[in-house]
Amino acid sequence: MRHTWEFFSTGRIVFGNGSIRKLDSILQSLKARNILLITDPGIKQAGIMDIVLSLLNQSGYHVIVYDQVVPEPPIESALECYEYAKSQMLTDAVIGLGGGSSMDMAKIVALLLAHSGHPLDYFGGENQVPGPIAPLIAIPTTAGTGSEVTSVAVLTDVENNLKVGISDNFLRPAVALLDPELTLKLPAYVTACSGIDALSHAIEAYTAKPYRCIQEEGNILFQGSIPISDVLSLKAIQLIAKNLKPAVQQGNNVDVRSNMLLGSLFAGMAFSNAGTAAAHALAYPIGGLVKSPHGEVTGLLLPYVMEFNASAEMNKFKQIAKIFDVNTDGLSDKEAALAASTAVLKLLEEIGLPSRLSQIGIHEKDIPEIAEKALKIERLIRNNPRVPTQRDFEDLLRRAL
Repeated sequence: MRHTWEFFSTGRIVFGNGSIRKLDSILQSLKARNILLITDPGIKQAGIMDIVLSLLNQSGYHVIVYDQVVPEPPIESALECYEYAKSQMLTDAVIGLGGGSSMDMAKIVALLLAHSGHPLDYFGGENQVPGPIAPLIAIPTTAGTGSEVTSVAVLTDVENNLKVGISDNFLRPAVALLDPELTLKLPAYVTACSGIDALSHAIEAYTAKPYRCIQEEGNILFQGSIPISDVLSLKAIQLIAKNLKPAVQQGNNVDVRSNMLLGSLFAGMAFSNAGTAAAHALAYPIGGLVKSPHGEVTGLLLPYVMEFNASAEMNKFKQIAKIFDVNTDGLSDKEAALAASTAVLKLLEEIGLPSRLSQIGIHEKDIPEIAEKALKIERLIRNNPRVPTQRDFEDLLRRAL
């Protein structure tokens, strides 16, 4: 049993409308002049990359750009970006601009720039990074992954059809720069997928097994529910429950966008210490089988995992139900806890996301393999408040099918 907990986050957080204009002073504090900017074609097409490049060019930085990040990036693309950066110049700092894929790519390239090697060298457990990575500034353009403050970077192992992650506190960016105005051009579908991902982070962190009950010894990143993560998770759930639907429907509402970005930030700070659980464990093998975005998959699974876990954390799930304005008067604790999963299922439908695995291309024959692979993701399974078996996961997946 664990008797102590720790809390980690990004070294510095800069938040607010127009905060992108602080980029020059941030880079000066890092004593950086040669910059590698990593982003994706959508950010380039939306004109957001040009905003950042203009600020960098005005201040006289030497910048090279890698703008070919793809969703759920394969391991090979991280190597390609790393080799490109090495061939161009000495890099003083890396900027990851975009959604989780761009920020995760930036983390891994910053890792390789500092320690060389291959991404696979750092998979296979936590705390595999030998020391600090190259200075990294994470600038999210979605309210979802929380990658700007987390210790995890995820790639796709195409050969084994599986999402794989590197987990180490050295991966946390030096600076998280969050400007809600950069999220105004986010399409409704991407807003929905990223927002439900943030909600998944918050709910799984809040309802994770308490840190005192985690039997794993040593320095683990995902510690289970701790007091600070509970506070951050609850606030994140409140912000997202109130603002996700309006953000999908009113994309140019900067107040709503600001609240979503703040909710995503709080959720990232929470889950990167407490950890996520079964919804994310199940999402990894599913992500290897279908092309759906990670957020869409975790969001789809979330209400079914909440239903499975409700009996283990009834008071917390009852609190979530109240946040979603469920009238719990006259309900038993179990009924109130289960109402939380129903509320999330309703939200999925309201924001136009799938609520059945069959809708994203999963079949009955896939279920045993998904369950088996998910159970092997120990850092997530140990966090789940209710211990699952192969049969439990297969039953859960069939309900979700």
